[in-house]
Amino acid sequence: MWRSPAAAGEAPAVGSTEPAHRQRPLLRDFLGLNVHTVKFRPALYAPVCRRLRDYHPMEWDFGKDSSKATQFPMTVNGVDWGQLYGSWTKAGYDIDACLMFDPIAAANWKDPGHNAEAYGQAFARYFGPSGANPPVSSVEIGNEPSKYSNEQYRAIFEGMARGLRAGDARLKIVTCAMMMTGKTDPWSKPMSAITGLEDLYDVLNIHSYPFKDKWPTWRRSYPEDPTIPYFKAIEDLIHWRDAHAPGKEVWLTEFGYDSSTKPAPAKGPWSKWVGVTDEQQAIYIVRSFLCLSAMDVDRAYLYFFNDEDEPQLHAASGITRHFQPKPSFYAMSHLYRALGDFRFVRTIAKTEGGLYCFEYGNPAVPAEHVYVAWSATEGGKSGAQLLPLGKNAAGIHRAERLTLSKDEPLKVDFKLAPGGISVEVGEAPVFLFGP
Repeated sequence: MWRSPAAAGEAPAVGSTEPAHRQRPLLRDFLGLNVHTVKFRPALYAPVCRRLRDYHPMEWDFGKDSSKATQFPMTVNGVDWGQLYGSWTKAGYDIDACLMFDPIAAANWKDPGHNAEAYGQAFARYFGPSGANPPVSSVEIGNEPSKYSNEQYRAIFEGMARGLRAGDARLKIVTCAMMMTGKTDPWSKPMSAITGLEDLYDVLNIHSYPFKDKWPTWRRSYPEDPTIPYFKAIEDLIHWRDAHAPGKEVWLTEFGYDSSTKPAPAKGPWSKWVGVTDEQQAIYIVRSFLCLSAMDVDRAYLYFFNDEDEPQLHAASGITRHFQPKPSFYAMSHLYRALGDFRFVRTIAKTEGGLYCFEYGNPAVPAEHVYVAWSATEGGKSGAQLLPLGKNAAGIHRAERLTLSKDEPLKVDFKLAPGGISVEVGEAPVFLFGP
């Protein structure tokens, strides 16, 4: 979901065997954050992740005339992409540029295929990872181009992808938001829009939000809720990929939760809007990342980096509020710090409405493992649970609960029990460190 600068006020079960998939990424290469150009503050968000997805407005590059030659790194409105993206890469971030032509009317493209190809080639030549300039490692061709027909999107996609390939073959090409099964929503394109163009993209992209209801409340549920299509939509795309485009990566580039300190307005389109609490936002974001890491997904980017505490759809999704950390900022930082060097290994327990427990391993230090456990509920009580870790239980030397503040994570008591570890498990994940 993208809110324009004007609108935003801005320029398996216990003991089961996991299916055979490609090796999971390290969590530091998996966790990502959606950001917006000049508003982003690199130093502030350094504790959270190293992957950034930037909404890159193409109108900044050529104005109203899509046939106009670009003058990278400068934009027509005076922004220096070289300086901007350079400051991000210098701070250690990897950049995925979502090339936003969505706000441009389709009729304003004079020669869509040709103009898109020229733009793509110029962008890749300047920003591609093969060059000497601040690198962009991947490019998305559109975000949610809802105002474009499937045919119009295909023409621009094909042209731009060919240009990007010609400009720098090392640059990863990512589709806009796609949807596999059922009637596509207004913000996603069906797979038929790019069928036959598999050689022109490297990554299939999807947006998925945990909506329990849509208009007018836009109420969201806890991540593991079996009654919502949150994870199923992603699994559907993975299954399509396996059958029709094996080898392509799958990225979730938008998901998240709204939390505001303000009530919904008494009147207007957002009067029935329902958010979650700041604490729920933090816990559900981390549980979402954990569940996603156990799927055959290569990256997941959270929406959004900052908000201005507006009680409406997608306007309270930041992990900072007025650039001050929310509980979700500290929770995501804890996740990144605890599991950054680790990757998902296997499911220890996964019970609907009950215990979830995943194992993560450190490939650089094979003896190191972290087990993360939580109760997959909304509003449930915590209680002692047996984590069936078998012989690995003897090596557990520390346990801590997810922190929602700047304070150090709270240490959690645990004890050896027949077959595993007994520890108090609740909605906030607990991390257990051992061999």
